Amino acid sequence: MFVQISKEEYKKEISKKAWYQTNNIIWTIIFLYPIFSVVDFIYAPNIWLQFLIVRIITILIIYGLYSLFQARKYNYRTLLHICFFILSATCALLCNIVNIQQQTTYYLIYAVVILFFNLQVFWEPINSIAQGLIALLLLAVFYNIFSEYSLDMVINNGGSMFFIIAFLSCLVPNARYKVIARDVRSQILIEKSNEQLKEQNQNINEKNNIIDRQYEQLRKLDDQKNNFINIAGHDLKNLIGQIVMSNNMLREEDYRLSNDQKEYSSFIGEASEKMQYMLNKLMDVKEIESPDMKFNMEIFDINHEVTQVFRGLQETASMKNIHLVDNILKLPLNVKLDKVFVGQVFQNLLSNAIKFSQTNNSIKVVTSLQRQKFVFEIIDEGVPIGQDELDMMFNKLKTLNEASGNIESRLGLGLSIAKLMTQELGGELTYRSNDNGNYFRVEFYVIN
Repeated sequence: MFVQISKEEYKKEISKKAWYQTNNIIWTIIFLYPIFSVVDFIYAPNIWLQFLIVRIITILIIYGLYSLFQARKYNYRTLLHICFFILSATCALLCNIVNIQQQTTYYLIYAVVILFFNLQVFWEPINSIAQGLIALLLLAVFYNIFSEYSLDMVINNGGSMFFIIAFLSCLVPNARYKVIARDVRSQILIEKSNEQLKEQNQNINEKNNIIDRQYEQLRKLDDQKNNFINIAGHDLKNLIGQIVMSNNMLREEDYRLSNDQKEYSSFIGEASEKMQYMLNKLMDVKEIESPDMKFNMEIFDINHEVTQVFRGLQETASMKNIHLVDNILKLPLNVKLDKVFVGQVFQNLLSNAIKFSQTNNSIKVVTSLQRQKFVFEIIDEGVPIGQDELDMMFNKLKTLNEASGNIESRLGLGLSIAKLMTQELGGELTYRSNDNGNYFRVEFYVIN
């Protein structure tokens, strides 16, 4: 997460921090500066009352300036310079009018004022240097006007100590300014990072709410799906049961049926058994929702299964005037697969090939043994369906647009199911559609 700080934001926070420090300095001066009159009373009793009044006037002036600067939002540096100058003037005056014996005390007080100021102030170090020079200038001016003592005496009685403390205190604002500026920047970064985290957390909560609502909708749809499967499965079981029962009644009187009718009855019986098997799988909702569907693996002749599918769809093909060419291998090839689902794969592929093919066309159904694999092929050399449309039907379960008014609506669900079942059973399904027509191929391993 990358956070940027604009110049306006940085200046605003720096100003807040500077005014906070300025408030501390001003109010400390207002409350403590008059207390220095106690020192005046002890060490300069002849002038303490006059300077008490001076100190009170000083803090009143400082308070008035402070209120004005805050109301007008003036620069805090100007306020500090004025206040510092007023304090320096009073302290420098006292240092030069008291007796030589008391000068050490007042130079020490002056040094403490400057040290306190530089320890608390938040500004560029050049400002403190300027104030230090002003303090020296004021001392020099008042020394020439009021002092009765030599310069050596003044230096020996507190002057040297004042110069050392004043000089060293001017070094403090440099480090202080850098530390506070860095802290302000860090504080801004933390606050902005927290804001971004709050926004991200809010977005995550909103998305979680959306996911919860969608999950609830999906759960309701899943319940509806299960109810529909149960209801539809129950009704279909009854219908299939009636078909089986009716077909069994026909078989009981097979002596009255012709050979073709017996064959049709056999087809009906096999189809009913497959429908019952697939319906039982469909009704087992837990099995449908599990990652792996359980198959009923058995050994059977896969060429015979292809022949049954081929013969079952011949009538459908003839209704569209489509000729099915039988190139099914006559030798038995045994596989160990789910017989019903394998038959459904062939059924879906061939029925869709018939559905998509134009009339007066021929479709070849070919089986062979290649490299220990059973190969099932559908070859349609008619008008190609189109590779993009086949990809859509096999992979996305989407309805294809009609290519023309004479071509029926194409629904790729059967092809998608055929591909899925082939993969689940360990086989491989490929297809293509080009200028040579349409081609479908299924491969399964055979048993030695």
